Amino acid sequence: MIIVMQKQASAAHIDAVVAFIHSRGLAEHISRGEERTIIGAVGDERVFEPREIEALVGVEKAMRVLHDWRIISRETQNSNSIIYVRGVAFGADQQTIPVYDGGAIPDANALFADPFFQPGTPYTSRAHTHENDRIRHMKTLLAQAHAAAKPVLLRIRDVRQIEPALAAEADVLYLGGELMTNRLLQDEVGRLNVPVVLCKDKHHLVDDWLIAAEHIALKGNHHIMLGEAGTLNLDHHAPYRLDTDAIAKARQLSHLPVLANIVRLPHTYMSTATLYRLALAAGANGIIVPDGFQAA
Repeated sequence: MIIVMQKQASAAHIDAVVAFIHSRGLAEHISRGEERTIIGAVGDERVFEPREIEALVGVEKAMRVLHDWRIISRETQNSNSIIYVRGVAFGADQQTIPVYDGGAIPDANALFADPFFQPGTPYTSRAHTHENDRIRHMKTLLAQAHAAAKPVLLRIRDVRQIEPALAAEADVLYLGGELMTNRLLQDEVGRLNVPVVLCKDKHHLVDDWLIAAEHIALKGNHHIMLGEAGTLNLDHHAPYRLDTDAIAKARQLSHLPVLANIVRLPHTYMSTATLYRLALAAGANGIIVPDGFQAA
């Protein structure tokens, strides 16, 4: 971390910053210029936040040199992670993953299921489906997919759904963007030995996304994939768009596989086929598509 002292900072102020650095187990490197004194905090700077330093008297600003993530960083592992689920390699070849809600099994290596989906309006029959009925539906979907030797990415929407999902032998737990700040749920999946897809929410930055993934990894679960399902758009006719920049950035900063979920993103001016090609171009390792979509 680089700490820039104020022009009027005294020797006592500098000594106080150095003492704070020492208290966290780091060493200092001081560079005294004509206008400013700059202090380098040498060591793992993740043990404190920049704002803690900036609260000290005489400090003008503090800037990180390292990212807030380490386990999932390419600085730790430069090669791409590959996660094997029922013989399917996520992170190797690009996978097309169709939505499955029952009936004929799609011709794909892996499937996506969202049995706990709640529609936006309460005036639909599915909005009033009992949780036990959703669990029974989930078990049926998983059993049918497993009979066809296909792994399922199962979307859960609440920490209470983890236990029935695991009891039904869910292959991958898919956490939607609404769960990206749910540290309780991330703690739970972090203690499991089950692959997890962590989606970025529509209003979060890539850094927030990677920090949340690191939180899971710190609990011991390193079978993590990143999911991008859309970000906010300025066009009111199409309020969400595929965040290709986020996919490309995440692939560059992290070794984790990245999936793009384009199921709810098509609109009048952007077809599923176009979104599919955009996700491929951005570097997505897998693309979740509507049932029946055929890649060209």
